Amino acid sequence: MTQNARREVLRADVLVNGTRVEQVGNVDADADVVIDASGCVVMPGLINCHAHVAMAVMRSVADDVRLEGFLERTFAIDSKRGPDDIAAGAALGCLEMARTGTTTFLDLYYSQDVIAKVVEQVGLRGYLGWAVLDQEFTTQKGDPVKNCERFVMAHKGRELVKPVVAPQGVYVCSDETFRRAKELAVRSATFCHYHLSETRYEVYEFQRKAGKRPVEHLAETGFLSKGDVAAHGVWVTVNEIRALAKAGVSVAHCPTSNMKLASGGFAPLPEMFSNGVNVCLGTDGASSNNSLDMFLEMKFASLMHKAHRWDATVVPAQKALDMATVDAAAALGAAKDLGSVEPGKKADIVIVDCDTPGMTPTTAENAVANLVYASPSRSVRDTMVNGRFVLRDGKCATVDEAKVLEVARAQAAALLSRSK
Repeated sequence: MTQNARREVLRADVLVNGTRVEQVGNVDADADVVIDASGCVVMPGLINCHAHVAMAVMRSVADDVRLEGFLERTFAIDSKRGPDDIAAGAALGCLEMARTGTTTFLDLYYSQDVIAKVVEQVGLRGYLGWAVLDQEFTTQKGDPVKNCERFVMAHKGRELVKPVVAPQGVYVCSDETFRRAKELAVRSATFCHYHLSETRYEVYEFQRKAGKRPVEHLAETGFLSKGDVAAHGVWVTVNEIRALAKAGVSVAHCPTSNMKLASGGFAPLPEMFSNGVNVCLGTDGASSNNSLDMFLEMKFASLMHKAHRWDATVVPAQKALDMATVDAAAALGAAKDLGSVEPGKKADIVIVDCDTPGMTPTTAENAVANLVYASPSRSVRDTMVNGRFVLRDGKCATVDEAKVLEVARAQAAALLSRSK
């Protein structure tokens, strides 16, 4: 499953040399290691474009409650967090993503220095956005923008960790904070990642205070920039969609989280597509999704819009797969390195075992549909990042998985105890 420009599905060999794919086709060269992937789909690693990975230890802390109850519960727990449970949550989340075919993720949280160490230990590729917001709203010590700057400066040039500036959203960021965030991103040659127009309340409350809708205001102030990734984008008008397209902002669609929180509305993907907005996919955090499984995200992204528009042709399987691979790579500014299995690209590769009930029968003709609609995360056999196996034959190859689970359970229990 190359995901190249022609979307070719080939019966072929893949030669990996160091951190990159060297050849795709009939490979005659000798290799130090030969991986038998017969009966499997070899595909590019999935890219999760909006996550809060360290919240994995907060899974299922506020289910089946109204949005305001969910926010109250999660904020109360989040305010009690420390480095140990953040590290435990990051390790748990990274393992879940590795097991479900995700090789790269874009994160928004604080204490990204703690998370960065875990990302490198597990061996995933993390674009880590340090949360930036007004000081009056934060639990961070000191100035969040300066905290972010220290993180960015300390982690520039890393192979697996890419620092990002992450203003939280219009509800906790003043124009001055947005300005400082953008200036930091430009100065550091990175981009901004932020929540945008996720709920009706967020949009209408901001409009009541500022006189404009969030996208309109951010466009007018000059904040929106080429290369930004905005999470959610549910409550946006066609004019706002055009403003996002004009600015070159990608939208990370989070269908499962948006449905589960029942905050109302459907992100207008067809209008985004027709107006030239690049759309990718994200899981959001494990407290609002319960899962970091991008195969499920592809399926729900397709099905929710088919049902909403009464049109089975909306968001076909190939487009859903694109949003989780090549379109996601474009959103991260990494189209030259990620998103497909092609010579010269980074060796971020997932092998899905099709000799399983849920993936039988798989042929070249139905492989894309099976990957999207059969939700085969349970059939992920191998996950390679940067030419190194993180998951090999269904077993974690980089860290002690049993230990990670043990620590995560203990830290989750301690965190919940402190939050009562």
